[in-house]
Amino acid sequence: MTTIGVFLGSVRSGRIGESVASWVIEAAGERDVQYRLLDLADFNVPHLVAETVSGAANKQYDDPVVARWSEAVDACDGYVFVTPEYNHSVPGTMKNAFDSLYGEWAGKPVAFVSYGGEGGVRAVEHWRQIVANLSMVDIRNQVALHIFGDDVEGGSFAPRERQHAALLRLLSDLEEAAS
Repeated sequence: MTTIGVFLGSVRSGRIGESVASWVIEAAGERDVQYRLLDLADFNVPHLVAETVSGAANKQYDDPVVARWSEAVDACDGYVFVTPEYNHSVPGTMKNAFDSLYGEWAGKPVAFVSYGGEGGVRAVEHWRQIVANLSMVDIRNQVALHIFGDDVEGGSFAPRERQHAALLRLLSDLEEAAS
């Protein structure tokens, strides 16, 4: 069975990303593909300080936390990156966790669900450049959620029907690329 990892990249307390990732997994629950949460807060990936660069590590890591992260990521056939936008870019902790691995990501499809003041679209533009280096298959459709608009009410994520429809299209495209 095809497995898609939902990579939740925010580790902040009170993060909206948790409810966004749950929404993605809930929407995917009706499909013939397994979706699993890869919550960065559950892995506590250390700063990238390994002597061997990840591209040359051949999925062998000295740090047991990175090895566990590697196994979780490698078990997936594709990914949905649930990414916030921080200062017009990607979150540092998410990028660090991504950079800690290489072969686990390479050549696999990736789709983006972003959130931020402008829907997180600038973070996704940066992610598209980054994942291209690993020959990942970038799914064109994306879901962009505005945290200062009607997508968040009273600090809680409140998806609209149009976003649900966009998410289902994104998941279909991702699943097709991953199978």
